[in-house]
Amino acid sequence: MNRVLPKNAKGFTLIELMIVIAIIGILAAVALPRYQDYTVRAKVSEVLLAATPAKVAVTESVQANNVMPATASLTVESQTSPYVASVSYKRDDGNTSVGTITVTTTASDQPATGDPRISGKTLTLTGTFTPATGQLTWVCAAGPTDPIDAKYLPASCK
Repeated sequence: MNRVLPKNAKGFTLIELMIVIAIIGILAAVALPRYQDYTVRAKVSEVLLAATPAKVAVTESVQANNVMPATASLTVESQTSPYVASVSYKRDDGNTSVGTITVTTTASDQPATGDPRISGKTLTLTGTFTPATGQLTWVCAAGPTDPIDAKYLPASCK
């Protein structure tokens, strides 16, 4: 059985198709930069996660000794990944209740690793120990040298 279409049912006109393509183009132009920022934020979350073993080591030392560990007395496990070049710890010489974990991202000159938007940047976790309460608090922030842009920091670092 053959179906015959009415004469006025011919499909989409060229202008209707062009409008649909324009709408898709506008949506893509808005969504693509947001997606790229999202992927960089995910990489920075991995950078922050790489500091966890050092954070645990500092916390255990504080619980055992009731003071922030000296820089030389704490060995930080080398945490490297495609986005993490190094993790280091340093106690503030002027205030023995403060210590800082610094995570440095990989350089973008290594095409298989890194990301040019966070290449060679730093992120810090500053731990402050209050002996009176026995509480150790951590504050996450962009590093003092070559900081990661604020728009890429995880919510816990803003």
